[in-house]
Amino acid sequence: MPSLGHVYWRGFLRLQLVSINVDIYAAAETKSEITFNQIHKPSGKRIKYEKVVPGIGRIESSDIVKGYQVEPDVYVTLEPEEVEAIKLDSKKTIDLVQFVNQSEIDARYFERPYYIVPKDEVAAEGYLVIRDALMKEKKVGLAQITMHGREHLVAVMPIEKGMLLEVMRYANELRASDKFFNDLDNVKYDKDLVGLASELIARNSARFSPTKFSDSYAVQLAELVKKKARGQKITIPAGSSKEPSNVVNLMDALKKSLGKEKPAKPAGAKRKSAR
Repeated sequence: MPSLGHVYWRGFLRLQLVSINVDIYAAAETKSEITFNQIHKPSGKRIKYEKVVPGIGRIESSDIVKGYQVEPDVYVTLEPEEVEAIKLDSKKTIDLVQFVNQSEIDARYFERPYYIVPKDEVAAEGYLVIRDALMKEKKVGLAQITMHGREHLVAVMPIEKGMLLEVMRYANELRASDKFFNDLDNVKYDKDLVGLASELIARNSARFSPTKFSDSYAVQLAELVKKKARGQKITIPAGSSKEPSNVVNLMDALKKSLGKEKPAKPAGAKRKSAR
């Protein structure tokens, strides 16, 4: 088997009395992301930051503890050993305790994807049995996993030839949507417009193919960095992009999008005189 890279977590996937030795790998790639450092322009050297306290000045890292703000300028401080004491032991088991339809899980709960891979050929048999059973029942397994001293809610699901583990958010981590959408209850709109919008959506529907999309900003940024590194002169184009105007007449805009608008008469056109 080719090298799969860094193992993020190692342990057992358990379904009742069935335990399978598995490794977990990150499913999302971050190497392609371009990150910047802050540089002192005159010298070209990287800027470093010192840890200071107002009225005291520079301090040592050994004097820093964690603190939680309870009031403005009032903090509860915690010693390193106090924080360490409440960290969970690294439980090396993913217990599948409940199964649900994936469609029942709000997309906001999904946070980070990981691949679950059987440790060896011995584990592969049980792994494939669980994968196929989840696929047959069209279910997702819910569990909790301990990583870096914290307990995370996860969903285990079949994907292609294997299984995916999605680290999920807990319910109290999501902001309630009410205050964002409540005002929409008072907005009046023409229901006939929904039919036109639906037709527009239907015309532009296709199977999901993520390879058709790319981050053009990241691509151009990488190219810019290469050009600058080679000493090429960069020409800044004059800005020509404009913000799209707010749609005033939805009916006209939807019909125009669907090609149903009446053709406009060319400017200066004359009527034919009757004979």
